[in-house]
Amino acid sequence: MELFNNHTKLFTAAFLLFAVLTLFVAILPAISNQQNNAELPNAVPLSEDARKGKELFIANGCVACHTQQVRNIDMDRRWGNRPGIAADYAGMKRMDIWRNTATLAGTERTGPDLTDVGNRQPSLDWNLVHLYNPRIVVKESVMPAYPWLFEQKVMPSEGDVVVNVPEAFLDGQTGKIVAKKEALQLVAYLQSLKQVELPGETRVPEFLYKKPAESTDGPNGTAAEADGALLYANNCQACHQADGQGLPGAFPSLVNSPIVAGDDLQVYVDIIMNGYDARAEYGAMPGVGAMMGFTAADVTAIINHERTSWGNSGKPVTEEEVQRILNTLNAGD
Repeated sequence: MELFNNHTKLFTAAFLLFAVLTLFVAILPAISNQQNNAELPNAVPLSEDARKGKELFIANGCVACHTQQVRNIDMDRRWGNRPGIAADYAGMKRMDIWRNTATLAGTERTGPDLTDVGNRQPSLDWNLVHLYNPRIVVKESVMPAYPWLFEQKVMPSEGDVVVNVPEAFLDGQTGKIVAKKEALQLVAYLQSLKQVELPGETRVPEFLYKKPAESTDGPNGTAAEADGALLYANNCQACHQADGQGLPGAFPSLVNSPIVAGDDLQVYVDIIMNGYDARAEYGAMPGVGAMMGFTAADVTAIINHERTSWGNSGKPVTEEEVQRILNTLNAGD
């Protein structure tokens, strides 16, 4: 055939075939997806700091170890309240004309998924300490440290964000560790990662392959108690540590704590639900309980775990006591 003997016609035909395939396989489906999957109504666009933080997230290779996709299988339930949908990514824009990287879904979870990390770990102090040296807060972490995002100052300036790094991790350095602008921008991006709530009438996707439901009955037919040790490990241990000792200069100890062992249960419950920020020597504690939707049973289990662990001998509390306090706190909102 003449087509195969004429290189001009051959390459023209190949180019046209490629162009038509690209149009129908890539371009038109992408346009259709954009038209059919609008951004969720409650989605919040990235701030300028968060946008620059996203660039740092990419530049430092974070996407190689962290995903941003909650798959529709039960084992992913810990990363979000629901499986991800196309609309979660609809509002993401390419970085610039040369780089796409709009969605950072990732393919590997060497570290935890970050889809909802802005809700799971909103603390600025924790995130900065974690970036400076992840082993400070998670001893077994394999995440690299990012000390170049920080600088050492003998006398921090007004407006500097000082990172409460324990002395054991300062390697003999003197002065204070101060977060650079880049560190704050990266944390701003991490704090922006929150799974958006679906509109009221929207059907929430279900997780597949659910594990068989465990019995909610305890001995003698009574309701099974919440697991305080598990709740502590999942929600409190990152800051206060597995041994309850906290981190000197960063997060307070719960061992022999006047709050944990004291009689003012309302203050204790209020701290768990709404956070605490009244001690300059420690980072602010976010309202973990409110963010995670703790019930009275959950709060009771955590308090009783903390009061009976690490040598503490505080008085156990009942769910009824905690519920009355929660009712009072909710009434004051």
